[in-house]
Amino acid sequence: MGYRLIIFDFDGTLADSADWLRGIFNDVARRYGFRTVSAEELEALRGQDTRAIIAQLGVPLWKMPFIAAHMRKLVARDAHRIPTFPGVEAMLEQLEARGITLAVVSSNAEENVRRVLGPVASARIRHYACGAGLFGKRTKFRKVLKAAGVRPGEALSVGDEVRDIEAAAAEGIATAAVTWGYATEALLRSRAPTVVFTRLDELLPFVAA
Repeated sequence: MGYRLIIFDFDGTLADSADWLRGIFNDVARRYGFRTVSAEELEALRGQDTRAIIAQLGVPLWKMPFIAAHMRKLVARDAHRIPTFPGVEAMLEQLEARGITLAVVSSNAEENVRRVLGPVASARIRHYACGAGLFGKRTKFRKVLKAAGVRPGEALSVGDEVRDIEAAAAEGIATAAVTWGYATEALLRSRAPTVVFTRLDELLPFVAA
């Protein structure tokens, strides 16, 4: 496809943090005064976009920056418990070997991303734009494009949530939705991404085609 730049989301795309999130979710809910959920309800939320989830849980928008900051601290505490998905390190190595510039745009902190990826994989990422607000990824995408010297049509965004698709598409970036993360395949397909990957090993053949 001729992509010169691939911009990855982190949680749910490179990092398998779902089990960790399930373990701390209700503690965070009690701390910030929004609704706790059962395991079944948490799974059902995967079929809704971020705005709908916030509304259903009754999270006041003004609390979101405080919740996000707290979550970053929890990830820093528990980074050793959060693995990457199998095959991530090899995939990053192969993409780098093809001369493709790699980047991460995430709401998580850069230090957390680097710790979970480990020293070898994190060194393959040329550009980090982290600490994005919940709906602030578009400006981060723009920053990465400028830093990499790449036009939007030469970049591919890879993420597991609707907000990844929306932010990238708004900048004219092609969108790859992955189904192994937080959002369901049906929800992701409803937003018409450029491509949907159901397995990690589908990405390399796509960009190499």
